[in-house]
Amino acid sequence: MPAWQADLHRPPLVSDSGDPLWELLLCSEDFAFSYGATAPQGAIDKAWVTAQIAQALAKAGTAPDTLQVFRPQALSLLSVACEPLGIAVEPTRRTPALHQWLQQRAKWYPSQPNAIPVPYHPLHIESPPPLPLPESLWGASSGAPSPSRWGFTALSAYDFEQTLPHEPIPLRHLPAPRLPSRLGLASTTPIPGVVVDAGRQAMALARWIQAQTPAWLSYIRGNPDGLILEAGLCDRWVFTTFEDAEVSQAGQRFEQRKQQSQGLHFLLVRPDDSGMTTTGLWLLQQEP
Repeated sequence: MPAWQADLHRPPLVSDSGDPLWELLLCSEDFAFSYGATAPQGAIDKAWVTAQIAQALAKAGTAPDTLQVFRPQALSLLSVACEPLGIAVEPTRRTPALHQWLQQRAKWYPSQPNAIPVPYHPLHIESPPPLPLPESLWGASSGAPSPSRWGFTALSAYDFEQTLPHEPIPLRHLPAPRLPSRLGLASTTPIPGVVVDAGRQAMALARWIQAQTPAWLSYIRGNPDGLILEAGLCDRWVFTTFEDAEVSQAGQRFEQRKQQSQGLHFLLVRPDDSGMTTTGLWLLQQEP
């Protein structure tokens, strides 16, 4: 069965006695099914969450295989609460139906008699400062590749779908709904990308990227400029830094092309010619 999307958060509401309320929200990916429940903060524990999810399952008449969770603070409790129900919990940034529901509820909360006038941003996630990648991944003490070992690039939507997905790349993440044609992009739309020539480190680097669950790449202007890898639910990594003016211009084009491609872009890790390394390909999409 398709996955459900779930959140456990604190809305700007209080109980009749003035205690902060917490809210559990569950919905299907197409929002054909939804369920919500609130309780005072002191009542929120594993037993309460498990009981509420069980009620939702009874209401739906069926159970999802997976519960998708985007909020890091909710992940642990939802994970342990789902264990007795045999439902796996998947951390992911992409819960569009739930995101839309939360935004709608954010407009509804102020009209409730138990609302409190506090700033409320339903989708806000605190992101830590970006960390450098492990130096061992680059095989050099600098911990980052030189501009000659990586670069910005682009392929037309048509060329991308006709080439890279069909190559024998062992580590890959190419979600079908994210393919350019599925997003309705014109065949000539440039799909920006980053290509890393990692040499004998290709396998180690690709496996590390895969383990982080990459979300998207962003060019950041600064001193020096940098390429940031967003991963997991809120992790950020300094993929590399640079001061080269031409590379910075390419980074700006990379961001401009992402705007034209609905945030779609790719990351390709290539090996050397030794035949002893492997490679990886990820089709990524930045959230609005």
